[in-house]
Amino acid sequence: MSGGKDRWVKRAQVTGSTYLMMRRLLKMSAGRRDRLISVLSPFVLLAIWELSARLGMIDTRFFPAPITILHTLIGLMDSGVLWTHTWASLQRLFWGFLLGGIPALVLGIIMGLSRPVRAAIDPIIAATYPIPKSAILPLILLVFGLGEASKIVMVAIGMFYPICINSVAGVLEINKIYLDVGKNFQASRWQMFRTIALPGALPFIMSGIKLGVGMGLILIAIAEMIGAKSGLGFMIWDAWEILSVDTMYVGLIMIAVIGYLFSLFLTEVERWIIPWKVER
Repeated sequence: MSGGKDRWVKRAQVTGSTYLMMRRLLKMSAGRRDRLISVLSPFVLLAIWELSARLGMIDTRFFPAPITILHTLIGLMDSGVLWTHTWASLQRLFWGFLLGGIPALVLGIIMGLSRPVRAAIDPIIAATYPIPKSAILPLILLVFGLGEASKIVMVAIGMFYPICINSVAGVLEINKIYLDVGKNFQASRWQMFRTIALPGALPFIMSGIKLGVGMGLILIAIAEMIGAKSGLGFMIWDAWEILSVDTMYVGLIMIAVIGYLFSLFLTEVERWIIPWKVER
């Protein structure tokens, strides 16, 4: 009888703890709750994957269990191979952002402020944007060679279009009254750019940067698979050639983790620099 009572007491304690945890979750502010959910959701996906592998619901030859991939990841980290390839990809991503993202931001805001400039450049962007960026990789390799320049240019091209297009859209969404006030006070072009266009377009610009980083990661992996001896893309391709499926997944997961961390970082930056943006 006492054992039965103990079991019921334990069940009641677990139920009570779950209830209290749910109440605390509901009492959290929307921002904190969203951050917690975004951190936990990848772990839930990994748990489902692990369970499916253990129950034989998926073929582990092609979809190894996360714990197996984790062991491979730890081995690559200990040997330093993973850090070398990750650092090479991050460097290319950084220089690609500087080369493509900053000019795209400046050009996008200028296009938003000036109708003649927009009329001149918009058709060129509209015509070249749909071209698959991976399709021009052979041309980039011919022009820039097999060195670092070709990989950085690929990232720059991938980042240019989302940031530029979103910057233009952001400026065009600014209420015309603010631009009229600037003109009435005889604000210079630099003042219009710095105090009206840039702050007003920031929500769109941040969305463009997020899209640009994602596109940059995609293109850097493609570029590193061809004509590179380092980087996560090279690591994935090299693992495919020797049929090391675990290593392939390590490379893919590292790209996903980098993209996820960049997204979290940019979201925090967005909350800091755009405090007037309404949370939904």
